[in-house]
Amino acid sequence: MPSSATSPVDAQQSPPTPPGNPLDRYFRITERGSSITGELRGGLATFFAMAYIIVLNPIILGAGHDKFGHQLDNGQLVTATALMAGLSTVLMGVIGNVPIACAAGLGINAVVSLQLAPKMSWPDAMGMVVLAGLVLMLLVASGLRQRVMDAIPGGLRRAIAIGIGMFISLIGLVDSGFVTRNPDGAHTTVPMGLGEGGQLHGWPVLVFAVGLALTFILVVRRTRGAILIGIVVMTFIAIVINSLATIPDANWGLSIPQVPDSVVGTPDFGLVGNVSLFGGFHEVGWLTGCLFVFTVLLSGFFDAMGTIIGVGEEAGLTDENGQLPNMGKILMVDGVAVAAGGLGSASANTCFVESTAGVGEGARTGLANLMTGGLFLLALVFTPLARIVPSQAATPALLVVGFLIMAANVKEIDWSDFTIAIPAFLTTISMPFTYSITNGIGIGVLAFILLRIADKRAREIPWLLNVVGLCFLVYFLLNPIEQMLGVK
Repeated sequence: MPSSATSPVDAQQSPPTPPGNPLDRYFRITERGSSITGELRGGLATFFAMAYIIVLNPIILGAGHDKFGHQLDNGQLVTATALMAGLSTVLMGVIGNVPIACAAGLGINAVVSLQLAPKMSWPDAMGMVVLAGLVLMLLVASGLRQRVMDAIPGGLRRAIAIGIGMFISLIGLVDSGFVTRNPDGAHTTVPMGLGEGGQLHGWPVLVFAVGLALTFILVVRRTRGAILIGIVVMTFIAIVINSLATIPDANWGLSIPQVPDSVVGTPDFGLVGNVSLFGGFHEVGWLTGCLFVFTVLLSGFFDAMGTIIGVGEEAGLTDENGQLPNMGKILMVDGVAVAAGGLGSASANTCFVESTAGVGEGARTGLANLMTGGLFLLALVFTPLARIVPSQAATPALLVVGFLIMAANVKEIDWSDFTIAIPAFLTTISMPFTYSITNGIGIGVLAFILLRIADKRAREIPWLLNVVGLCFLVYFLLNPIEQMLGVK
């Protein structure tokens, strides 16, 4: 909130004049210390940071086969992904008034493609996703989801934000090719390494390294629009390199930085609405079906929770209790996004941690979402143009934002209290190391409960947090439970 020289008495006598711009009043832009240009710039940065999902989600879903050997069409998946991301993001902006964009969730789409679909048809699998979204909405309407978020201790909330910063930094390193997975055939205990074979190769990685250096320099110099400037400049450089350099077998990551012959394509809406709400239960039985819905539900529940907390903290929207304004509306839209993703056959839509890229550019309100969502909807017909930005030009933003999140939250954790410090540490490292926000939150919650009991402070644990811990215990033991019940 901007400071004011007006005394409390004067403020009571002469309340501040509300902004004359209806757009400003609705989104509370001035009140949150932002501007229309800052919001639009932030929305643009968020889109560039997460536009890869338009290509990556169809790859993940398209790689799976359903029980009958059917695969989903790539063109239809591109349309479904962009459409549902655009609609969910706009809805979050208009109703939730937060700069948190939504799209098909990584991890959840793998569950749908590799765990649900092989046991049923694709419409059945997407029906499971819709059911998970409906359950989430019921939890929000009952107030239970809000109470679960309130039960998370402040130190653990900060650790969740830090873990997300570490997580998106690792995403940036991996997506850029700066860090790669060592093949299992190498028989090494080191799971990842620098570049290829411990060395950096190729122009794409150079684009990432230069982009990272450029963006950090701009941040240090307090340059407005630092992240967006870095993305645009490195995209231009990548296009020039791709046009002039000889790059045999070039792999630019998720998109080729080459100006396409045509920037317009025809969207194919064939998958939208192609769902069977309860068909999956007839294929696998009610017990297995409920476990499938529970898996999607739990992933969507805590992934979104962690992201909302992390982005809200980074944007400075939380109060002294770590609460965001309009939290009930935000959580309800998130539930709608999960169901909408299933309805569109794009897998569950959820809040994206890449929204922090827009926050880093000044986004503080839902107006930024209108820009991001609008660009996703434009991508329905301009998909070739949207794919020009290579991952190596966009991923430096993730590392920069990861640093900013860590810098803002590390000092706020009470490291002298080991019952919070150890869970915070485990939460922070588990998110990037397991490549999952949900896993990090679950490990942190279980560690907090265990250590508070060991320290004879069990009464300080909110009862609802114990219920959450029990759910996470089931989540982590899901495989042996399924085997014990004979459902796998």
